[in-house]
Amino acid sequence: MEHRNRYVQPFTLAEAVLLDVSTISEEITRLQYSIKRLRETQDILQETIQEAESPEVADQDILQAFKENQEVMYVSVFFGCSQEERILILKLALTHKGVTVVDHYDVDPTIKPSSNHNGSIEEDDSGGLHL
Repeated sequence: MEHRNRYVQPFTLAEAVLLDVSTISEEITRLQYSIKRLRETQDILQETIQEAESPEVADQDILQAFKENQEVMYVSVFFGCSQEERILILKLALTHKGVTVVDHYDVDPTIKPSSNHNGSIEEDDSGGLHL
């Protein structure tokens, strides 16, 4: 079981394989939902800013939220918090457990994940897994 992470992750593939299938699936759903919501929010904020008469007229709170989202997205992609890579690790863990990863595990990110996790894990402040 060899997988090299491109980014620093809160867990390894070996640790993910120890989780039960439902926990892995729930975390995939949570991560996909998080990515989807961040992108949707950014699109809405950008549209709102563009509809303003000028950047100076745009609501400062909206401009600040847009800037903060950009920073979160940049950090997520370039500085070690890549959620897409976490999803890949979790899908690899499912494969190692003998689960065929098909569309069933590409869970609809419009469904908000539940917070019920069973197993020897804890949720961190972002709702993520802490092994």
